[in-house]
Amino acid sequence: MQVVVLCSGGMDSVTALHWARAEYGIVAAVSFHYGAKHNPRELPFAAEHAARLGVRHETVRLDFVERLFASDLLSNGGAVPDGHYEDETMRRTVVPFRNAIMLSVACGFAESAGAAGLVIAAHGGDHAIYPDCREDFMRAMGDAMRLGTYAGVALLRPFIALSKAQIAAEGARLGVDFARTWSCYKGGVLHCGTCGTCVERREAFLVAGLRDPTAYASIAPLPPKPGKL
Repeated sequence: MQVVVLCSGGMDSVTALHWARAEYGIVAAVSFHYGAKHNPRELPFAAEHAARLGVRHETVRLDFVERLFASDLLSNGGAVPDGHYEDETMRRTVVPFRNAIMLSVACGFAESAGAAGLVIAAHGGDHAIYPDCREDFMRAMGDAMRLGTYAGVALLRPFIALSKAQIAAEGARLGVDFARTWSCYKGGVLHCGTCGTCVERREAFLVAGLRDPTAYASIAPLPPKPGKL
């Protein structure tokens, strides 16, 4: 099967790109610039890994998101909160219906480019905060993509039941250079080490028993996981 891979430049999507390269033929990797604070830091890594694998890379600008949507993840939003990635405060970083928008665009591109599948790296750790990463949403979106295209484009979500640590282990198995990926939502010169995505990244390497190659501005003790939201 020929597939398109959504690749932001983060450790999950870069691992998905390498996974797809081992399992399928890749038509292209697609990234989105939608005005997130960390887009300028992560997108170059998506392009870099696509180039390493000899894969076409496309970046789609979604300028309307920053203009019309409300989220602290966006450049015009408030400060990105620190804390555990399952903290209630992390809901401030949700960009409403983001995955639906990106999957819709990528699905149309996939059919136009002759691909029969679309790979997304949504994983088990996303479920607590992001409603458009959960299995029910992904299943419904997959049905919409299949029914809405002549090609019956399939939504492939290989990591949907995996933890971040399991993805780190899979990336290590595939030879992913995690030093050339970006997670921090603040988008500074270094990973801050204290925002939810940095905490998730640090915890993933720790739980997986892997050396973390990331330079952090702070390596303060990891916060405890909160109770169920």
